[in-house]
Amino acid sequence: MKKDLFPERSSGPEYSTHDDWILHEAIPLSFDSSETFNASIDKVIASLDDSVELLGFGEALHGGEEILMLRNRLFQHLVETHEYSAIAIESSFPRARLVNEYIAGRGPASYEAVQEFGFSHGFGRLDANRELVEWMRAFNADPEHRVKLRFYGFDSPTEMIGSDSPAHVLHFVLDYLASIDSDGIQVHRDRIDQLLGQDSDWENPEASFDPTKSIGLSPAALKLRIETEDLITKLRLRRPELVAKSDERRYLEAVQYATVARQLLNYHALLARTSGKPDDRIVELLGIRDLMMADNLMYMVSRERGRGKVLAFAHNSHLQRGKTQWKLGTVVYAWWPAGSHLNEMLGPRYAVIGSALGVSDANGIIQPEDGTLEARLTAVPGPARFIPTQKGQGLPTSTIAALPTRSGSMKNPTYFALTPQSFTDFDWLAVLDSTAYSRGGPPLK
Repeated sequence: MKKDLFPERSSGPEYSTHDDWILHEAIPLSFDSSETFNASIDKVIASLDDSVELLGFGEALHGGEEILMLRNRLFQHLVETHEYSAIAIESSFPRARLVNEYIAGRGPASYEAVQEFGFSHGFGRLDANRELVEWMRAFNADPEHRVKLRFYGFDSPTEMIGSDSPAHVLHFVLDYLASIDSDGIQVHRDRIDQLLGQDSDWENPEASFDPTKSIGLSPAALKLRIETEDLITKLRLRRPELVAKSDERRYLEAVQYATVARQLLNYHALLARTSGKPDDRIVELLGIRDLMMADNLMYMVSRERGRGKVLAFAHNSHLQRGKTQWKLGTVVYAWWPAGSHLNEMLGPRYAVIGSALGVSDANGIIQPEDGTLEARLTAVPGPARFIPTQKGQGLPTSTIAALPTRSGSMKNPTYFALTPQSFTDFDWLAVLDSTAYSRGGPPLK
């Protein structure tokens, strides 16, 4: 049951202006005092439904230093006070397993050994991510902490330009089966390896723009999709045996890797599709990526159930409940993001906090224009504050629809401004006056 921070307004507040809503509902957020910072977090968590298993925290752009630091402190407090046991970030699902081994005290001995191969999108080079991982490793090393933390990546094994070969995820499944029945799986391994061919053929970045450069619909790729379906069927048919000979955790992990392989092969097949409109192809590719994100998060929630809750961190556009948009040149692409799928699958067990900011010289974001939501939100005392969007829904519909959208970034194309849809996309907004650019991030032009 959702707890009401404002019991005297149980029927829902009615505000006549945005400024009135913000003035009465803003919860100040200070980074200077752990006590006041944690108290602000506690108020937000207390407002959410008791059944929440997955809490999303979105970033308004990739490269916001203060947003990353807020994420780190938020997760630490959620672990220490609110029974959270895992964090999942917008990074490759298969790669993150290496980072999880590191925080568990197994595998690599240093962060340097995981920062390239344990993350996608270059996120391992961000100092804030290093600090998060090192804190988790130290937490797990303390014998007083009975529940050990887990680190996940929930992104698909793809990049904005190019996509991974399915070899890694398929070999993970084959290695699992070989650990139980090495002789019985060798025939499948030989057949799959022959069909896989060279990783470079799958990972050609030109395929993102030219379908003829993709091998996703080649005869070998089509046969590989059938082999992958047979592999999934084999896993499911032998579940009682496989669980008994390994354990349920390892079995379900292998099933998830096999499912990712299936989705990745579907992604490559779409890359190779030459029929239809090119823009439709891009929209479907974006949609498949977010669907994979949602499926991965559902697996992680299921895996943590009984241990704790999960914090998911990614761009606002992936975690929001409503349809998301991306403008590339003059074309606007719209698709259903991971958050929309999670909202359907988890209902009240999914909650999401979006983020917004006022200015960022380093990211090329100027002062928000008068009347925009960002200008109004940063008018109350900062340097940061939480705003419950559901309280703002008490405003007249015409007042919300009339909100202008602020200008974007002159340097960072990943910055998306708030819109009237943000009132329903998020449960809360974390609004920062400003942010620097991430330590360790690639230079902005």
